[in-house]
Amino acid sequence: MKRILTIAFVLLVVSATAFANSRPGKRVLFTQDWRFHLGEVANGQDTGLDDAQWRLLDLPHDWSIEGEFSENAPSGTGGGALPGGLGWYRKTFTVPLTSKGKVALVEFDGVYRNSEVWINGHYLGKRPYGYSTFMYELTPHLNYGGGPNVIAVKVDNSQQPNSRWYSGSGIYRNVWLTTLDPVHVEQWGTYITTP
Repeated sequence: MKRILTIAFVLLVVSATAFANSRPGKRVLFTQDWRFHLGEVANGQDTGLDDAQWRLLDLPHDWSIEGEFSENAPSGTGGGALPGGLGWYRKTFTVPLTSKGKVALVEFDGVYRNSEVWINGHYLGKRPYGYSTFMYELTPHLNYGGGPNVIAVKVDNSQQPNSRWYSGSGIYRNVWLTTLDPVHVEQWGTYITTP
């Protein structure tokens, strides 16, 4: 009997883990065809900004590892002796007319650090940390039916040292675009407990 209970418990944990972060609706990887600029850009969030000369890349991306190693780097040897700094990411995308009336979210698995996010020039918020996931709702600011949408992310890792180990700089984990029906279960809205 004890072995059956142990097997049942293991299956329950595996099942709960498999579905713990699943979301209803359409969730797509949002990592291709971003533009990147290392350094400050005045009004980098403006939709009319010409970013054609910015570097085209796919995420995840870490600009620090592309830098020069230096014993004099502000990050120190504990931070990998690599540069930090400030960078901008931008992506232009379209949303089909069939998505109108639904809820659109952008989810970042990790950005190091002090990121600020805009959609079509509208400020969504600041995440002052670098290791936690976070998301913003895009719905009220989107253009539907083929009109361009511009998401801009400013990442500031210039205050050094700020870590006891190498942290990297930039959008170093995946980004997701999720479309949900207006009535849906919130993220982390369900859970299992043992009273």
